[in-house]
Amino acid sequence: MFFGWLKRYVPRGIYGRAALILVLPVVVLQLVVSVVFVQRHFEGVTEQLTEGVALEVALVLDRLETEGAGAARALATALDYELRDVPAGAVPADHLLRFYDFSGRIVIRELDERVDDFRALLLPNDFDVTLYADSTAGPVAFDFDRQRVSASNPHQLLVNMVFFGIILTVIAFVYLRNQLRPITRLADAAEAFGRGRTVPYKPSGAVEVRAAGRAFLAMRARIERHIEQRTLMLSGVSHDLRTPLTRLKLGLSMLDPGDREPLERDVEDMERLVDEFLSFAQGEAATGESVRVDPVALVQGVVEDATRGGLDVRLARVSGRGEIALRPLAVRRALENLIANAVRYGRRAEVSVELGPDALTIAVEDDGPGIPPERRDDALKPFARLDPARNQNRGTGVGLGLAIASDVARAHGGALTLNRSERLGGLRAELRLAS
Repeated sequence: MFFGWLKRYVPRGIYGRAALILVLPVVVLQLVVSVVFVQRHFEGVTEQLTEGVALEVALVLDRLETEGAGAARALATALDYELRDVPAGAVPADHLLRFYDFSGRIVIRELDERVDDFRALLLPNDFDVTLYADSTAGPVAFDFDRQRVSASNPHQLLVNMVFFGIILTVIAFVYLRNQLRPITRLADAAEAFGRGRTVPYKPSGAVEVRAAGRAFLAMRARIERHIEQRTLMLSGVSHDLRTPLTRLKLGLSMLDPGDREPLERDVEDMERLVDEFLSFAQGEAATGESVRVDPVALVQGVVEDATRGGLDVRLARVSGRGEIALRPLAVRRALENLIANAVRYGRRAEVSVELGPDALTIAVEDDGPGIPPERRDDALKPFARLDPARNQNRGTGVGLGLAIASDVARAHGGALTLNRSERLGGLRAELRLAS
């Protein structure tokens, strides 16, 4: 419970946590050393000095009682005291010292214990001391320098500790920043690769960081080779399939119209499937450069194109305006797939756009049968066919629409989530992109 409460106040960044790990022990050590040293050293020194002053004051008071004022003043002058008579009503009723004068409290305590006729002590500053005491001739005052009862410059230790502590902390932080910079560079390279961009990266820093960097480069190279091999393989398969499909179309053109039309529709479906395979293999989510565009205008354009194509879709809600960096062709393809799925398995679709400070959310809702919660993760996998949940009589597909949209979301640092549409009762596909 305690650590859960404390966790809210711990910095989230690695620089902040490293600074906390570095500064906190230094501050605690300085406080402990200061308290112990001040208590042991300055208190002991003050007690010894005050004991000497108490003995000298007692000696002057004794000389005043036995030999008179002249001899007492001569002895006080020899001991660097200024002795003067004080009217009875001029003696302060209480001691005078500043609230932060801790050594002054020790002086008062020691004088009260060692000087029998001690009345009051005035400590107005760091330089002057006035001691009042009773004598046989009446009240007297001793004026002397503060250094007689306190260690000189008691704050010097604290000033030195704070000054050099700050200097050493700055030096250590600069060194620590140089050690942490390779970690942040590795994190930036990994984040960029996760969004479909390859940025130059060279392992540097400590041995452990270099090892992590080399492992990342090896992993990135393997993934790039895998993507390239997959693209080449599916591109080759798609290319090889086009030749027999073209021959089939030429052969079908010689048949009678009644026999030709059903077969031509089958060939067109095969061509469309080949095109979808090729689009997925090319990885449109990772192609193209990011540019700053107005996402609302982009979504409006897709909805208008779908409406002109005879689809029942409309832009239901828009929240927020502005421009963000994204790959417009990839986002357009993902949105087209989501709209096509919505109207294929439902009668109509509604699109909403919400642009926030951290993310762009594009939601496509339909009035179809939806997808059961336990099958939604499977629906995002390539070539997934969820016959029990979706009405396959409304159209055909290869199960790549949601997979391509999910790739687009991941390439933009986001995700594609599937839920139930509260407004239309069907599926709500929410495309969330980092802005």
